[in-house]
Amino acid sequence: MLGKFTSRNDIIPLFKDGMTIMNGGFANKGMPERIIDLVLESGARHLKLISNDTGDPNETVGRLVHEGRIDKVICSHIGMNAETVALYGEGKIEIEFCPQGSLMERIRAGGSGLGGVLTKTGLGTMMQEGKQIIEVDGENYVLETALRADISMVRCRMADPLGNLAYRGTSRNTNALVAMAGDITIVDADLLVEMDEIGLDHIHTPGVFIDKVLAD
Repeated sequence: MLGKFTSRNDIIPLFKDGMTIMNGGFANKGMPERIIDLVLESGARHLKLISNDTGDPNETVGRLVHEGRIDKVICSHIGMNAETVALYGEGKIEIEFCPQGSLMERIRAGGSGLGGVLTKTGLGTMMQEGKQIIEVDGENYVLETALRADISMVRCRMADPLGNLAYRGTSRNTNALVAMAGDITIVDADLLVEMDEIGLDHIHTPGVFIDKVLAD
């Protein structure tokens, strides 16, 4: 296989118990479904999940919750998944809620080598509990710390052998940020294309951020 195109059998062993995993996608759109299949096949448990939401229990990342693989989720909401809501109410899963914009900024900071971001979002509310408040020029801000994962899972429209990615429409959503914030980033691509087929002006995520592209 050329470049970063990788077989499923080489990807499955990468998932280990206790890992932090992060996935792109928004409301079941742009979710790396085939990589989620591999997480399930790996048998990995006690995972921490960083995700905008937990999707539907019967598809995408919601299947990890349904199968009891997730101990903690860092997300912006869980309202789409009644199973997550029930587990949270029963104390069987830990949820760290974060405002959606702040969540994306934390992921961006993690991918950019920053320690975190300062924001007024959540200031003076329960969202600031346990967080550091920093004063800048007489104004108070909440410090939202950066987020990274052991493995980031990304969905794109096209990927080439160097790992350059192009997304399609709104399925780009959180994927471009998530791709930057993993110690290992694995891609589920709709189309595997030849070198230079994407075109320099249409590359949304450079291959330098990508480690492996699922090829089968």
